[in-house]
Amino acid sequence: MSDPTEANTTPSAAEPARSTGGGPGGRHARVVLVDDHRMFRTGVQAEIGRTDETGVEVVGEAADVDQAVTVITATRPEVVLLDVHLPGGGGVEVLRRCAPLMADAERPVRFLALSVSDAAEDVIGVIRGGARGYVTKTITGADLIDSVFRVQEGDAVFSPRLAGFVLDAFASTDAPPVDEDLDRLTQREREVLRLIARGYAYKEIAKQLFISVKTVESHVSAVLRKLQLSNRHELTRWATARRLV
Repeated sequence: MSDPTEANTTPSAAEPARSTGGGPGGRHARVVLVDDHRMFRTGVQAEIGRTDETGVEVVGEAADVDQAVTVITATRPEVVLLDVHLPGGGGVEVLRRCAPLMADAERPVRFLALSVSDAAEDVIGVIRGGARGYVTKTITGADLIDSVFRVQEGDAVFSPRLAGFVLDAFASTDAPPVDEDLDRLTQREREVLRLIARGYAYKEIAKQLFISVKTVESHVSAVLRKLQLSNRHELTRWATARRLV
C-alpha cells in the first residue's frame, strides 16, 4: 500500500501559481509525475526538472490513484506523466476521474503515459481513456522533455513501435475509395503525414526522408492547412481513419 505522505504538491491553494521561468526559447511546462516507485519519480525529476535548463517545472508527485487525482486537481498542470499500473485502479482510473480537467477548453490538463509496459492492451486502454500519447521508460531524458512540450501543444506522441497498436485500434472500416482531401496533398506531404501518424518526431522524419527539420515543419503546416486540422493529434486520427499508416 502506498504511503499517503508520498503525495507532493508545490502550490498550497487550489489555483496554482504560474511560473514565469523557462528553458531554452522561453518554453515552460508545469508537470505532475504519477508513478508508484519513488526512486523512478526521483530520477525523472532529476532528469527533466531542472527548470532553468529544460523549461519543465515539476509541480507535484503522486504514488497512487487517489493521490494523483488530489495533486492534479490542486496544481492544474499542463502535462501529467502517468504510469499505467498504479495502486487504486491504474492510470485509466486517473484519466476517468480527471476527465473534466482534460475537457477544460481554456486550461486543459493533458496526459502522457510513461510506463515500462509495451503491451497493446495497456497502450490502447489509456489512449481510449484520453491520454495524448504513450512512451516507454526506455525513452531518453531529452526525448521525454520534447514529448512533454509536444503534448502540451496538443500533439499525439508515441514511441514509434507502439503507434501501430493505436492505429489498428482506431482504424475505421468505412474509409471512402476516393478521398478528395487526400488528393490535395503532394506525395511528399503524404509521406510526412504517414510518419507523423506513426509517432515519429520531426528530427526522425527529417533523417528518414533526407530533408531538414525546417522542411518537415513546413510540410506539416501545409498538411494541417489543407486538411483544416489543428494539431498532430487530429492529424493522426484523420490518417488512422483512412488507413494511411
